[in-house]
Formats: sequence, C-alpha cells, structure tokens
Amino acid sequence: MSDFEKLLKDQWRRYPIFAPQDACKAIVQAVLGPEHFVSDRASAVRRIKAELEAVKQEGMEYVEPLGERFCRVHLRALDAAGISPATLAGLFTLSSRTVCGSTAELEAAITALLTLAGAGEAPFGAAEARGYVEKWREAGYPAISHSESFHAAYRPAYRVASCELVRLMPLFRAIDMLLAEGRRRVVVAIDGMCGSGKSTLAGVLREVYGCAVFHTDDYFLRPEQRTPERFAEPGGNLDRERFHEEVLTPLSRGAEEIVFRPFDCAEMRVAPERREQVGQLAVVEGSYSLHPELAEMYDVRVMLTIDPVKQEKRILEREGEDKLKRFRNEWIPLENLYFEKTRVRERCDLIFDAPRIMWRETQ
Repeated sequence: MSDFEKLLKDQWRRYPIFAPQDACKAIVQAVLGPEHFVSDRASAVRRIKAELEAVKQEGMEYVEPLGERFCRVHLRALDAAGISPATLAGLFTLSSRTVCGSTAELEAAITALLTLAGAGEAPFGAAEARGYVEKWREAGYPAISHSESFHAAYRPAYRVASCELVRLMPLFRAIDMLLAEGRRRVVVAIDGMCGSGKSTLAGVLREVYGCAVFHTDDYFLRPEQRTPERFAEPGGNLDRERFHEEVLTPLSRGAEEIVFRPFDCAEMRVAPERREQVGQLAVVEGSYSLHPELAEMYDVRVMLTIDPVKQEKRILEREGEDKLKRFRNEWIPLENLYFEKTRVRERCDLIFDAPRIMWRETQ
C-alpha cells in the first residue's frame, strides 16, 4: 500500500462523510501544503482570530497528519495547546514557503485515489471520482474548498503546517506561555552539536516571532585568550566573559538595543560595534551558549542532537571535505567534551533531534 493510499484511508476513517472534492483537497495539502492559501501574515492572524471566535471549543486532537511533509493544526484545540493565534499564523506563513512536492507527486496521489475508488474502497464511486479529478486536472489543479457535506458535518477549522515545524511545538508553547505572562523579556538559548540545526531553528524563531538573534559564533576567543589552559576547559573556546557582558547582561536588564562587537576570524580581531534592536523575545544560538556560567541567564534552554553519521554528512554538504576533517579532529571532540563535562543535556528544558526546515526566501 502506497503512502498516499494510507493517507486517504486515514482520511476516510476520520471523516465518513467524504466526497472526491475532500480527497483532492487532502492530496493538495499533503503535497503542496498551504502554498496557495497564504496572502500575508497580518491577514492570516485576523482570519485565525475570526475563526476562533466562530468555532465551538470542543475537545479534539490538535494535530492531524497529512503524510510526512505537512499536517493540519486544528484551531479548536489551539487554546488547550498553549499556542497563540499570532504564532500559528507565523507557522502557517512559513509553512507556505517550505519546499513542497511536485506535480508528479500530485499525480501519484490522484492515481492512488482512483485506484481505491475503482476497488470499491472509497466512500464514493469510481465514476464520481474520475469525473471530479478530470475537471480539476483540466483546470490546472486550482485551490479546493471542502465539500458542502463535509462542512456541514465537521465544520473544519484548521491550518496546514510543516510537520517539522509542528514537531517543535513544545518550544513554541513554552515561548508563548512565557510571553502571555507579560514578562518584560524572554530569552531562549539553543545549544547543540555541530550540524544539528541551531542556526536553522534560530532562523525559524526569527521568522515566526520577528525576534532578535545573537550568535555565539561571533564570540570566538581573541588571540591573547588562546592558551592551552583555556582550550583545556570544557567550552573554553567561547569568549563567554565578553558575551555575558555585551549581550546577556543588557538582555537581562531589558535593554531595547544591544551594542556588540563580533570577532572577525579573517582579521583575527574584534570588529566594529553593531546594534540590534530587541523586543520582548530574544534568541541566543550557538555552541557553548549553555555553558554553566551563562545558563542561568535564559528562560528557555534548548539542546539539539544529531546522529554522528548524519552530522558528518551535513557538515560535508555545508563546509566541504577539508573543513569536515577539522570538525572531525578538532571541533567535534571539543564539543563532546563540553557536553559530557557540563551535563548540558540534563540542564535543558527541551531536546530535539536535528530539525531540518527548508524554505524559500521571500522576494
């Protein structure tokens, strides 16, 4: 049984009242996600809030899978899940830009639909299915609404989101709950293994929340700090003293602008100052960000892990063979020593395995 056949059978199990139109809608969402349904972030927030006011907050599952790429997030369960409408709108908007499937995949799913209908395994006949699919295909696969019978029976109210983003929901929930408390500032730290997706996750948070992001990679040791004694310390190759002074202390005091000086590795010197505006949420990402001397400065502590084989593959793709050798022989052993000695995993609030979220940049 193909993945699309499994998806369609799961849809029919969930929704006994189901037309070919609803099957094609599920197919579009599984392959293309919400690509054709997002205009802009502000309108997405308005529509979610309006739908929340209209739907009855009855118990139902929060996430409904649509295969491995996308899923439905039901608005009726939004409050119970601790996710704000603005955050869901951000996930929805970002999901519309994630790399989606192809027309060939769409046709493979249609073949699965017609095969099941022809075998009498669908809640509608083969002729009805073929008739709808032919008209839809001739029209160029336009966006589809649910059928009137589906609307009447189930009153659907959901958004389609990337499964990779939804897998990170515990983090969005933790952030939203702290923001809802009205805190002056919430600071999130993302530490983890090389190639585990720290920068990617920080980029997701910037996209969803519009927050400032600070990178520990901007704080490599200055030449005079690079002593054997310093490198022997777990996590010693981060200039944590300067990072604490320039970034974390002002963040903790609620500064609206952070003035910092990244280290220029090419010039081997501290670069001229930069300025970053900061709102209610700020994110720190990078190796050693959860060093014991820094960890208490954060409200949410996240660690990312990755299988060593996958780790080397990612580093090779990103850095090339020569850099991979240095990672393997120098940086990865230093990180592993740091994780072991400082027990980062045990002190984290959340641990995720290597998120990989690919999205198209906006024009």
